[in-house]
Amino acid sequence: MAANKIIFGAGCFWGVEAAFRRIKGVSGVTCGYSGGHTDNPTYAAVCTSTTGHIEVVMVEYDPGEVVFETLLDSFWSCHNPTTPDRQGPDIGTQYRSVIFFFTPEQEIAAKESKHSLQSSGRWHDPVVTKILPAGQFYVAEEYHQNYFSKHGIH
Repeated sequence: MAANKIIFGAGCFWGVEAAFRRIKGVSGVTCGYSGGHTDNPTYAAVCTSTTGHIEVVMVEYDPGEVVFETLLDSFWSCHNPTTPDRQGPDIGTQYRSVIFFFTPEQEIAAKESKHSLQSSGRWHDPVVTKILPAGQFYVAEEYHQNYFSKHGIH
């Protein structure tokens, strides 16, 4: 069975990538950029907030091994979805909270999950996460891939 894919933006992609790599049934996680208006953006350009891109991870998964809702739960747990353009000490438009879906089923599940999170009372502020159709995904520079493993950070 071919892997399904979804794109998540939840702050600096290094930590997001590490969170998804730990999930059984995830076959690949790639750091990259999406949601912008410039072709072939670089990290330096994305950091200027002029390309419109978001630091994201493309997650490939086997739906026979992991349910999509598990991926959504991990997404909501690995960042604060109520802070626009900020995650922890990282500030800039590239840190927006977003889910880029590929299928109508993913869109429905993501919207239901967002509504459930907002209704849960876990966050007092509104959840600002955008749920949008996937567009062009650009793979980030090699030094961003599997960053924590390369640098001995757990």
